[in-house]
Amino acid sequence: MSRLDDEWPAHRPAVFGAAYRITGSVADAEDIVQDVWIRAHSRDSRRDGEAPQDADSLDDVRDLRAWLITVAARRAYDVLGSARARRVDYVGPWLPEPILTGPDAAEPVLMDETAGTAMLLVMEELSPPERVAFVLHQAFDVPYEQIADVLGKTPAACRQLASRARRKIAAALPHRPVPAAEREKVLAAFRSAYERRDEAALLELLDPDAAYTTDGGGRVFAARKIIAGAGRVVTALLRVSARTEMRIVPAQINGRLEFLVYRDDHLAAVDTVEVANGRITAYRRLLNPIKLNPLTKTLP
Repeated sequence: MSRLDDEWPAHRPAVFGAAYRITGSVADAEDIVQDVWIRAHSRDSRRDGEAPQDADSLDDVRDLRAWLITVAARRAYDVLGSARARRVDYVGPWLPEPILTGPDAAEPVLMDETAGTAMLLVMEELSPPERVAFVLHQAFDVPYEQIADVLGKTPAACRQLASRARRKIAAALPHRPVPAAEREKVLAAFRSAYERRDEAALLELLDPDAAYTTDGGGRVFAARKIIAGAGRVVTALLRVSARTEMRIVPAQINGRLEFLVYRDDHLAAVDTVEVANGRITAYRRLLNPIKLNPLTKTLP
């Protein structure tokens, strides 16, 4: 068995995780994983015609995990430009594709707070170099010297990019992560109130300035603009609930508790929620079937 065959299963989640954080797309990340495997296999077979500074074979790579992650990041950096171009013409608000995590996941995926929906949305506002530098250093502890090779910049410039990205993210996400037990309590209360169609209870659970975002991608009915204000959010949620029977089920999505939404036993949406000070500050519903399809294939 070659070194790649032996170590790839352990490193694949990190390769996917890096590509997903940088692109925000499951489909793009899966394509990048395949590209990385092909390149690594070629290198492992000593058939790769890379530049002289690259190792002649994987036997010469001291840290295979770091090497694979940086190869994935370099490819994701290239893909990010075209991905952003596609989103310019996207119909309505854009939300990142969700990933099933936790015990029900079909395969292990490396997830932490840098892969949450809110974080991925904030990273959309970063420049591509800032996003790559932040992801590699913050999520994977890649040294700035290696990040410099990915971005074609100096290590000092990469350090500045990562620092600038952290400041932007801190400004956009001022609240600290909520403990899992508190989040579970709020989501359980919301689910109960939603199923009872209890307007008063829902209003109590939502922050007065709560926002509701729906992503249909022009393929299914969804609001084209973000709905702001607890009263308007509750009205929108209950209107949909009254029109069609929907069942929400807790599930681990992108590393934390969220909701799967079913209609007639078919996955209709994924709801992701932000909680602060015991109340829901943001409620997002992903309805685009193109984005739901990869997740549907992984459900048990």
